[in-house]
Amino acid sequence: MISVGLARRLRDAGLRWDPAPGDRFVVADRDMDDEVFTLSDMTVDVHKHATGSVIGFNGTVEWALDSVEAQDTIWLPSETQLRERLGATFRRLSREPAGWRVDFEVVGQGSHTEHSDAAEAYGLALLRLITGD
Repeated sequence: MISVGLARRLRDAGLRWDPAPGDRFVVADRDMDDEVFTLSDMTVDVHKHATGSVIGFNGTVEWALDSVEAQDTIWLPSETQLRERLGATFRRLSREPAGWRVDFEVVGQGSHTEHSDAAEAYGLALLRLITGD
């Protein structure tokens, strides 16, 4: 999962999100950046009892935050989603001594990003693709 900081930079650079089940996000600027939420059609919880664990299927969860505007959240795209957004520009992900390297190409011009985390390397490549920096 990419960092909230990089996800914020991607959002601010223009990356748009169409929320779908399975997507992860944080609620921005409400002191909840450490609380990662996952969109789901149904909430499934584990209830621990003396006799063992029970997996409960719940239609809704009632708590203080009833809803939040999507624009007030920060999407945390997965590696797969980032690679998909790179599209035809993506060439390869490779393991380097210092971490991960993402190679991509735009109009015949090769470029790459590197990071110790593969998802961050993908995110940095997408940021470069969006901003041109």
